[in-house]
Amino acid sequence: MMGGDPLLSGFESQTEFGFETRAIRAGQPHDQRTGGVVTPISMSTTFAQDSPGVPKNGYEYSRTGNPTRHAYEACVASLEGAKYGFAFASGLSAEDALFRQLTPGSQILLGNDAYGGTFRLIDSVHGKKSGLANTAVDLTQPEQIKEAWTPESRMVWLETPTNPMLSVFDIRAISDVVHELGGVVVVDNTFATPYLQQPLDLGADVVVHSATKYIGGHSDVVGGFVATNNESLAEDLVYIQNAVGAIPSPFDCYLALRGVKTLPVRMDRHCENAQQIVAVLNDHDAVSQVLYPGMKEHPGHEIAAKQMKNFGGMVSFRLKGGQSAAERVVTNTEVFTLAESLGAVESLIEHPGVMTHLSVAGSALEVPDDLVRISVGIESVSDLVSDLVQALDHAG
Repeated sequence: MMGGDPLLSGFESQTEFGFETRAIRAGQPHDQRTGGVVTPISMSTTFAQDSPGVPKNGYEYSRTGNPTRHAYEACVASLEGAKYGFAFASGLSAEDALFRQLTPGSQILLGNDAYGGTFRLIDSVHGKKSGLANTAVDLTQPEQIKEAWTPESRMVWLETPTNPMLSVFDIRAISDVVHELGGVVVVDNTFATPYLQQPLDLGADVVVHSATKYIGGHSDVVGGFVATNNESLAEDLVYIQNAVGAIPSPFDCYLALRGVKTLPVRMDRHCENAQQIVAVLNDHDAVSQVLYPGMKEHPGHEIAAKQMKNFGGMVSFRLKGGQSAAERVVTNTEVFTLAESLGAVESLIEHPGVMTHLSVAGSALEVPDDLVRISVGIESVSDLVSDLVQALDHAG
């Protein structure tokens, strides 16, 4: 089914091995010829065949299947507790592969706080080209799904925690409602990562990632990932992955696979630093609201504590001085870099309203203009705190 015969390492089982061990070893046997402990980068585009139509080890062409990609897919699938994993060239191409499962005229229900790029892909690309409809729903109230559900509804799409408002949705409760209605639940697990949250174990049908973020973790590779236990869906994804060809290169797969080895230790530090940053933000006079699910007063805190191992490295906050204050803060940091993206070792800061979420302006998903989002990195937290405090002092 995978366009080749992946070499498994024997470390893929969730019941036999811990997360940290699988992050390093799953899908990554020692090289059979040299004994090398690092998965080789298989740059070959084509593979020798024993006879016409009978390729060696099942590999024939790298768009269809590649050994490095399969090692990466086996590793992340194991971390998500999935039977099947598929790597794509970007997070949006992974999402696109899922939207292609839907027939023209189908409806997607998505949270009213979703990544702008996802909304643009659904609304402006699939909406215009194939009539894919979308409705924004307050997923903090799962019963509202029933009210919004129509005969054309097929899928509920949710991020938790969300980007950039850090809302938290109850994956199990939503899955129960959607499955009763005959739909599919897709969880974007980019913010939480499989280390902090296991959506498939909580009832979701599909997990999607922008692997550019925490999985890669070093701001040097763009990628996407889909994981599922649904065999029928997996067969469709294999076909789309090959037919459309939106695949990562072998070198991209190597970088992502290298990154995921340190995911657990990085996430521990991201979470630790973020919690100290939150304490500082809560005490600063320029800040009107801090959005972080680790805070007991956060409306989704109890759900997050129930379905997450920790609360993540993403923090958003609002400024009393409005948009102008937000812009002054993001342009006056030194350790935090003003840039889009997130989830890497370096700390990033941005103004979502005019950067990552500009495409949702004027829609039900529009974000406040006084909002700042930070991706807390793994630098010395004292440096991060000092930098953020001096920038907040510029808020006026």
